[in-house]
Formats: sequence, C-alpha cells, structure tokens
Amino acid sequence: MKNFLDENFLLSNATAQELYHNYAKEMPIIDYHNHLIPEQIANNKQFDNLTQVWLYGDHYKWRAMRTNGVDESYITGNKSDYEKFEKWAETVPYTLRNPLYHWTHLELQRYFGVNEILNGKSAKAIYDECTAKLQTPEYSVQGLLKKMNVETLCTTDDPIDSLEFHQQIAKNPFGVGVRPAFRPDKAMAPEDHVSFNAYVNKLAEVADVDINSFDAYLAAIQKRHDFFHENGCCVSDHGINQIYAEDYTKAEISAIFDKVRSNTALSTAEVIKFKSAMLVEFAIMDHAKGWVQQFHLGALRNNNTRMLSILGPDTGWDSIGDYTQAEALSKFLNKLDTDDQLAKTIIYNLNPADNELFATMIGNFNDGSTPGKVQWGSGWWFLDQKDGMIKQMNALSNMGLISRFVGMLTDSRSFLSYPRHEYFRRILCNLFGEEIENGELPNDVEWTGKVIKDICYYNAKNYFNL
Repeated sequence: MKNFLDENFLLSNATAQELYHNYAKEMPIIDYHNHLIPEQIANNKQFDNLTQVWLYGDHYKWRAMRTNGVDESYITGNKSDYEKFEKWAETVPYTLRNPLYHWTHLELQRYFGVNEILNGKSAKAIYDECTAKLQTPEYSVQGLLKKMNVETLCTTDDPIDSLEFHQQIAKNPFGVGVRPAFRPDKAMAPEDHVSFNAYVNKLAEVADVDINSFDAYLAAIQKRHDFFHENGCCVSDHGINQIYAEDYTKAEISAIFDKVRSNTALSTAEVIKFKSAMLVEFAIMDHAKGWVQQFHLGALRNNNTRMLSILGPDTGWDSIGDYTQAEALSKFLNKLDTDDQLAKTIIYNLNPADNELFATMIGNFNDGSTPGKVQWGSGWWFLDQKDGMIKQMNALSNMGLISRFVGMLTDSRSFLSYPRHEYFRRILCNLFGEEIENGELPNDVEWTGKVIKDICYYNAKNYFNL
C-alpha cells in the first residue's frame, strides 16, 4: 500500500515516476489565465492568517462547506477567521474523492511543509503554524509566487481598468512576469441597458472619447486595447455561455447601439446581433496585435437568485450548462479565418459532453502557420480534476496532437493554487508512463520527456511569445 501524497503520488509505475521527477517537476510555471488581484501582487500583500489567503473568495471550498451543512455565517458571513477555518477543517474529511481533498493537502505540503491530515482535531495546530509562517517575508504574495517557480502569470482585467498596479510591478520587478489580460465581457452585454450605459459612460471617460456612435464606441475600445498592449498584454479572454455568430450589417449594429444608448431595452435578437458583432471586432483587434484569444464557454451562472441577491456573483452558485456550441463556434472561427483575421485561439468547454466536439473543432482551423494555432484548453472549472483532465487529454490525443498542447492554468483567485500545475503534470506523466509500460508507446523516455517538458512549459512560452 502506498502512502498518501508521497513523492510518487498519482505516478503508478517507474516510467511515470521518471518522466515526472526528471522532466516535468522542475519546469517553471506559465499561468496564462487566473483571477489573482494585481494590487495584492504590486503591494506584496502579507496575509494576516491562513483563512485570508486560503478561504476568502474560494467558492470551490464554499460549495463543499454548504453541502456539508455549514451555516453561511462561517463561509461568507461575520464569524471570525479562525471559526471559518475550523469549519473548513471539519469539512475536509468529508471531501474524500473530491479534488479539494488532494488540493488541500498538496497546498499544505508544498507551501507550508505541513504533512498532517487536516480535520477538526488538527485544525488549531495547522492554523497557528501556517499563520505564523505567513507573517514572514518568504510568505508574502511575491514570495509565494516565487516559491512555486512561477515565471509568468496573466491576470484578468476589464478594458476600463487603469492597470496602475501592473505599471507599479513593471517599475519594481521581483522575478515573476505579471501581465494583464483583456476581458471585455461587460463591453458586449447590452441586455441590461442601464448597466451597459453606465459602463459605456465610464469607458468614454477613461478613453477620453466622446461616445456618440457605434464607431466612436469601437474607437474607445481600440484605445483601451492599445493601452493594454503597451502595458504588456498579449492575451484576451471571454467568459460567455456560447459563441454568438448571427449575421448582421454595420448599419444594424449602429442602430442597435443608438437604441440602447437612448436607454431603450433591446430585443433578444438585437442583443445577440450586438454580441456577435462585438466578438468579431475584438477578434480583429487581437489578430492585428498577435495576441492569443481565449473563450471560456458553457457555464450556467447565478442559478440561485436568492443567494445572488445577498452575496453577488462569483460566490458559488454556478454550474455546467448544456448550450449548443458547434455551429456558432464553427461559423465564428470560419468568418475570421476566411478574412485571414483568425488569431491564435484557445477554446475551453465546461460541459464534458462537448469534449470530442471541441477536440475536433480545433483541427478545422489549424492551418500550419504555427504549431497548435487553435487549441482546446485544459479541463476548466468543474473539469479541472483528475477525471476531467484525463478525459480532456485522451480526447485531445485521439483527435489532435497532445504534443502541441499549451498545458495547464490555474483559473484561480488564490495564491495557494499553484500545486494544481503539479497535479496536472503528475496526471500527464502517468498517462504517458502507463502506455510506455504497456507497450503502447516506445520506451523512448528521452523523446517522451521532451514532449512532457513542452506541454508543461515550452509550448506555452512559444505560443504566447514570452
């Protein structure tokens, strides 16, 4: 019987162990999509305790606690930080076979050197030990990033963001590259005309453009796109239910924009046309600058309206949606490709039923101009666990070239999430190791090791021109 979480965790044979320890383990991390807070990085925040760095904002843990019968006051409410941690510790034993169990103990080991199992009995000692370490310079935000061998990370930023903290980091480098990523979801959301108009007014102020027409609106967005590029941005991201690819004319979109600016609600058909137009406009901007565009598709968000009204979005009330993806995604990519304006693209699905769909879609638009130009992204959100990642990598192997895959990202709000890259790497090495041991792949560890290194690091470094 193996020991839990030992050095060969998830590595079932000698070849897998060799691939991980000799090829994958020491590769730097390029985390090209996350939701870390740039201000905390720039100011090198020192967290007061383990709860603040580990539980604040982590809706994965919040959902588990709620399922375990923990009252909301111990999750997002007014209980003390230690009381919240204690409730999480009491929940951990009930997360067996959930990836949270693995992640929790990996994070305790890798960051804090804590090898005990977290539960109600061990909570106080672990909390005190980790909190004490968090008061030392090594455990500042920048220290945590360097401890995990992070080379580059890309945050998620709205076009109207000032990027002041990215500029502050650039003036005071600390050994980890921190780049903004352009996330214009609010700029293509006219379904709530009141919120949209407030956003447009703010954009006009930030871009110093009088937005009195759709052309002026695009000019303002272009100015912000240029500003992001000047500040090191090389990637955009969209978090949408599905791709919108309705036919439209420029005159139609101009009229729709004028209508919403007059504080008039749009019809569903008008909203979809506007979203379709904006996706194309953003894609053209990305292509012109050589950026990578990312599309996270398929989340059904904010299902619990009662709790949404109390806590707001991104607090743990989202799930997998069952949207139709193929035709619109194909039409959108084809339009850009036809006009020779298709940027390097990563598509992510949240519904595992779409795995083979996405795995085959990317092959339609890989044109030989660059290795893996159109990528199917790693298992995302509810799928970034062992089973989800294995299924994604198997489908990609069967229908594409996993050797050109740009690998893992955290998509996280926590500075303690970087062991997810280790988790991915161990699973990846085990897949190759098992097939070598079974005679399904040649026993060429040197070549396979190169492929492993590429997936863990070099493919992303080249793809994002870092």
